[in-house]
Amino acid sequence: MSGNGHGYGEQAGEAAPELAQEAAPTTAPSVPAAFGLFSSDTKKNEDLKQMLESSKDSAKLDAMKRIVGMIAKGKNASELFPAVVKNVASKNIEIKKLVYVYLMRYAEEQQDLALLSISTFQRALKDPNQLIRASALRVLSSIRVPIIVPIMMLAIKEASSDLSPYVRKNAAHAIQKLYSLDPEQKEMLIEVIEKLLKDRSTLVAGSVVMAFEEVCPDRIDLIHKNYRKLCNLLVDVEEWGQVVIIHMLTRYARTQFVSPWKTDDDIVEEYNENNFYESDEEQKEKDRNVKKTYTMDPDHRLLLRNTKPLLQSRNAAVVMAVAQLYWHLAPKSEAGIVSKSLVRLLRSNREVQYIVLQNIATMSIQRKGMFEPYLKSFYVRSTDPTMIKTLKLEILTNLANEANISTLLREFQTYVKSQDKQFAAATIQAIGRCATNITEVTDTCLNGLVCLLSNRDETVVAESVVVIKKLLQTQPAHHGEIIKHMAKLLDNITVPVARASILWLIGEYCERVPKIAPDVLRKTAKSFTNEDDLVKLQILSLGAKLYLTNSKQTKLLTQYVLNLGKYDQSYDIRDRTRFIRQLIVPNEKSGALSKYAKKIFLAQKPAPLLESPFKDRDHFQLGTLSHTLNSRATGYLELSDWPDVAPDPAVRNVEVAESAKEWTAILGKTKKEKPTEKFYSESEEEEDESASTSATESESGSESEKEDKEEGSSDESSESSSSSEESSDSESDSKESIAKKASGAVKESNAEEIKRKAKGISKNRNTSSSSDTVSSSSEESSSDSKSVSDSRSDSDSGKSRSATSSKKEEKTAQDRKTPSKQDVFLLDLDDFHPVTTPVAVPTAAVLSPSLTADLEGLSLSGSSVIDVTTQVFVPTKTHEMLHRMTGKGLSAHYHFSRQPDMFGDHMVSVQVTVTNTTDQKIENIHIGETKLPLGMRIHEFNPIECLEPGGSATVSMGIDFCDSTQTASFQLCTKDDHFNVNIQPPVGELLLPVTMSEKDFKKEQGMLTGMNETSATIAVAPQNSTSLVIIEKVVKAANLGVVPSGQDNIHRFAAKTVHSGSLMLVTVELKESSTAQLIINTEKTVIGSVLLRELKPVLSQG
Repeated sequence: MSGNGHGYGEQAGEAAPELAQEAAPTTAPSVPAAFGLFSSDTKKNEDLKQMLESSKDSAKLDAMKRIVGMIAKGKNASELFPAVVKNVASKNIEIKKLVYVYLMRYAEEQQDLALLSISTFQRALKDPNQLIRASALRVLSSIRVPIIVPIMMLAIKEASSDLSPYVRKNAAHAIQKLYSLDPEQKEMLIEVIEKLLKDRSTLVAGSVVMAFEEVCPDRIDLIHKNYRKLCNLLVDVEEWGQVVIIHMLTRYARTQFVSPWKTDDDIVEEYNENNFYESDEEQKEKDRNVKKTYTMDPDHRLLLRNTKPLLQSRNAAVVMAVAQLYWHLAPKSEAGIVSKSLVRLLRSNREVQYIVLQNIATMSIQRKGMFEPYLKSFYVRSTDPTMIKTLKLEILTNLANEANISTLLREFQTYVKSQDKQFAAATIQAIGRCATNITEVTDTCLNGLVCLLSNRDETVVAESVVVIKKLLQTQPAHHGEIIKHMAKLLDNITVPVARASILWLIGEYCERVPKIAPDVLRKTAKSFTNEDDLVKLQILSLGAKLYLTNSKQTKLLTQYVLNLGKYDQSYDIRDRTRFIRQLIVPNEKSGALSKYAKKIFLAQKPAPLLESPFKDRDHFQLGTLSHTLNSRATGYLELSDWPDVAPDPAVRNVEVAESAKEWTAILGKTKKEKPTEKFYSESEEEEDESASTSATESESGSESEKEDKEEGSSDESSESSSSSEESSDSESDSKESIAKKASGAVKESNAEEIKRKAKGISKNRNTSSSSDTVSSSSEESSSDSKSVSDSRSDSDSGKSRSATSSKKEEKTAQDRKTPSKQDVFLLDLDDFHPVTTPVAVPTAAVLSPSLTADLEGLSLSGSSVIDVTTQVFVPTKTHEMLHRMTGKGLSAHYHFSRQPDMFGDHMVSVQVTVTNTTDQKIENIHIGETKLPLGMRIHEFNPIECLEPGGSATVSMGIDFCDSTQTASFQLCTKDDHFNVNIQPPVGELLLPVTMSEKDFKKEQGMLTGMNETSATIAVAPQNSTSLVIIEKVVKAANLGVVPSGQDNIHRFAAKTVHSGSLMLVTVELKESSTAQLIINTEKTVIGSVLLRELKPVLSQG
């Protein structure tokens, strides 16, 4: 019915305003007539009735225009129904159209009068004008009287065979109305739906699928023969129809195809597990079996390929529908292409934002990587309403990880100060979730929340107390001081939840604060009668726990509290009091439970799990009302699980006799033109690669190319879809013609083409790195066409290269090609650029000016003079990278040389020493495949051509660790073998020493307080208490620069992180009795806490 209403509104909405405008001139001359439109005076309506009964068509037309104008302005014109319905048989086509517009609005309200004209409507169904025929059918289906069901059924059957697609569309709308009036007509209506599903008109497709969803959504067999046709028509259907069809095809695909997600999880694991004792032949056989495990069905690929262009639709509902389709149907490596389109929708109005953000929140729990590059788009704006702010905060919390947590905590610090108290409270909960999920920042977050306890705002303090209580449950042993601090605040805090949380903490850990707990009970006993019920329950629990652990001091106090509770107004508190008294106070009536009272009250409680409220929403289909409400809505159709074995794909094959002649003619041509088919499938592969950003996605793109070729040879309609998709792509004609001519050469030298493209793109980027996206895309297309012609001439000349170099060239070309093609779409906006730098692109080419300025602002440099200086100490300690037994005689060690700027601003310099312990020479030692976390890069060392027996060689390489201690994994290859190796940096090697004055140091330190400060008190060994020893120990452990200090007992060190340039300030202040205060100030709170952990043992041990 919703579809039907939409269609009607669409028609009336188009007609009514126009007619209202036409009506305006007629009312202008006479003032009373003009007022007649706005007054409910019966005389004015009498005037209209007289005009409708006039013998002149001009007067009737004038009256109908004024009546439709009234309807358009929201006025009630129902009392004119008898006068209007008389004119339904008018010979004047204009009057008849307006009468039908009126009847469509009021036929349901005035059913008895409408029934009188039913013979006229039946005659109008044969009218030569298609608009009249369609309007008559719409009015007929609006009369909700069971007696005319047979007439309606006959009219729908006739209209479904009408020559006009507009009438057939209205027949599809009428099917839903008739079904709601009389569900017993279902079987006959299914026959009409089956007939209309075969319709090739784009106007009908959306409406008939809506009728299918309303009447018989379980009859999947009706879709089989029409599946490919619907996929191909999808781009040309109206937007409302696109949404309906996409949702239906999503359900269909989940019943007909096997899961593509197995390839991403199971196969990779199976492939990596290599039995030590397996022979090479067995392993090769196993590899072949793994590769055969999953091949995407060509029809599955057809659906994904034909919906992809709709991500650029102007309609938010269409984009959302495609996004949910990719989420539920696409391989995980391809689902990432929807993220940019969804982020684009955040520029829409707040209602659209709300729905989109809800869906992103659900997605970001399972697949963080999809939205991490667009982190900045989810920052909260001051103009956002609370509901949007809360959702953005939820997404930011879901996306938090070690790499970005310091930036997010700085954002959260700002949000806590918001005037919107509900949002400020949600932010504190978000900080708590980050603290539990990322252990490196738990202490930092806890310190920040303790600082908030002194806030003037009661809501902020109360929420902080509740979150601190949850955090302390995870590690209570170290936080006696915080519990004491919170006990002092009890007098000032009035919010019941906060007071109850503090009392629970003191009771739970009363043995750690033995002096404070009895005093708290004494104070709360005084105010017991005035407390909230929640607080009273906690006072009773506190008294019981103290009675069991410290009965000497608290026995009488607890009995007093129990007596107060015994006569309380609340029966919950009276019940709790009786229960506690029987359990803890021994008497002759006490049961067996009294012996275990201490175990019951002071049992170890599990720490609460701080989880996302969107965690349980993923069982609803994304983009549906049920997902938004988080409860099953009426009419919701569940997605079925993937079948273990795919049903027979032959059911979707269509006989040639059924297809139109012109379609078969076109298909015949495409079959003959083999080179063109090859060109299409390759360009589709390129399109798939351009939308993806990771290596795995580009591999899946090449898989899709193979599948497209299979599809082209076996399936006619999917071939036509690929050609129609190509024609809809925004490529220039010149590029297409050049590419067609060169398609033969492309077949012969595919690798040479990739090399040439890489050269062309890199050359293009060097010449104009600062141009806008439009000009860069046009340059790119020209360089592409040039590269195709180059590849033709190169293949003719027939040059040859070594296999190793060509393989390496091909890999680098793909790396360069991905980011250069990434930004061609309409969707590009400045702040959408990824936060992390892509693998093979210079920073300047990727970051927008606004983002660069923002990142510069984060370094907090101000006007201070801070310069990178040379290293104070070069470590000689080496780390084993490859043992000689594992490496078949080849061993490798590495150490960090602390050389700045050797391979680029963001690289950490690593010296690798490889040794040949065999009696044969080892050739071509080089770096092979790399497996790096997002954003990490490696500058490979030059290959070692030959290493003699017993010989060794030292080479330098650079690694951008992105300011994290994550492992860089790659393959160290020789001519015959390859070995998986890892390099993990100590946190001290992620720094570059800087020099600054003491004044600048103090200034920068003052700007990095609160959550940006980490400190610890340590016991210093006597031999470590001199200045020289402290400096030597600290600079040996971390690459820090020494800052001159005017005090003997304070030592200062400074550095900046290699990747982001964030300051790292270290202070060692010697105290009395051989203790020292170690303070680290930095924006990178994760690195700061890890560095603190590493420096503590260095200074404390002898």
